[in-house]
Amino acid sequence: MHDIRFIRENPASFDAGLARRGIDALAARILDIDRRWRAGETALQELQARRNEASREIGLIKKQGGSVEVLLDEVSRLKDQIALTEEEGRTAGRELETILSSLPNLPAPDAPDGPDETANVEMRRVGTPRVLDFAPLEHDALGERLGLMDFATAAQMSGARFVVLKGPLARLERALAAFMLDLQTGTNGYLEVNPPFLVKDEALFGTGQLPKFGEDLFRTTTGHWLIPTAEVPLTNLVAGKILDESALPLRFTALTPCFRSEAGAAGKDTRGMVRQHQFAKVEMVCITHPDQSDAEHARMTACAEAVLKRLDLPYRVVSLCCGDMGFSARATFDIEVWLPGQNCYREISSCSNCGDFQARRMNTRFRGAGDKTTRFVHTLNGSGLAVGRTLVAVLENYQQADGSIVVPEALRPYMGGLTRIGADV
Repeated sequence: MHDIRFIRENPASFDAGLARRGIDALAARILDIDRRWRAGETALQELQARRNEASREIGLIKKQGGSVEVLLDEVSRLKDQIALTEEEGRTAGRELETILSSLPNLPAPDAPDGPDETANVEMRRVGTPRVLDFAPLEHDALGERLGLMDFATAAQMSGARFVVLKGPLARLERALAAFMLDLQTGTNGYLEVNPPFLVKDEALFGTGQLPKFGEDLFRTTTGHWLIPTAEVPLTNLVAGKILDESALPLRFTALTPCFRSEAGAAGKDTRGMVRQHQFAKVEMVCITHPDQSDAEHARMTACAEAVLKRLDLPYRVVSLCCGDMGFSARATFDIEVWLPGQNCYREISSCSNCGDFQARRMNTRFRGAGDKTTRFVHTLNGSGLAVGRTLVAVLENYQQADGSIVVPEALRPYMGGLTRIGADV
């Protein structure tokens, strides 16, 4: 949500930020609605004050035995005017809230400009892609050849974009999730949380998925929504709260299933596990002081990178341009892992600094020791990592010429000492 006071004081800057997002200037329209709303509030206060004054006059005149018919008529008219003015105010307020809640966050000054992913800026590459002396297969071909990845049966029971993992591959996915959680909690200091997987409208509004992106979500017949990411419940742990400054930063992590309709992904990644309706993800969320959010953004990205480093998977980090960033983000760093089967880097984590955008929608603030006023916190979120995509990366990077998969050393303690997954398993 945007600060209307900022727009009043900086309309040109606000429009410039929207322009970087590819959105036409709206400050003038917003300020016109704001003026109507404020004028209505002033008029309402004046009408209420006159009604109260007239009511007092009626009481005094009655005590003196005088006629109050004229004043009674005035109070009746004032009552109607007040009701009309209140409704006009509610209409203007709803109009203002609707337009402000529909607009994405303004990009950070150092976010790259550009309309789409082609303008993203590579920040660094880590690791060297393996040179294989055979033609590498994609993960789905590897999994099906092993007889441990079944898309056909999943489609029979659930439709497209689902998979059944079996035996060592199912265990490998579980091992990856446990390894990630242990790293983020034991080494990186995140508090593990087991949150609800169903949330109400307010939670999704707070993090920015609603009202604009409802078609990307799954909704139940009870009105609950299946979470598209643990960012939603983790960030909403502090919704509506005033936190002590001394408690910041708060760092949360969770392993949850995620559910996405992929409404805007028709024709993209229709094969394999890269883009599914249901997938597991280890999420990281941080609630922090505004002065620390940029440093926390770098730290969170490093925490996600640590997973790939320990798995010895080559990757690169890119800074997303304004046209490719998510709705709530002011700055986003994507981590893309190397997939030899696809001969390219693919996104495996997205770490975003949302500034106070989500905090305003959730009304989450903090107060310093001895301070009378409060300030909005900054919120950040990132994948640490997407478990299914990490499984894809392990399969493709650790494949052998005979179709077997070497288990990365970091995962062997979670695999009962298993060092290799072969077709004979």
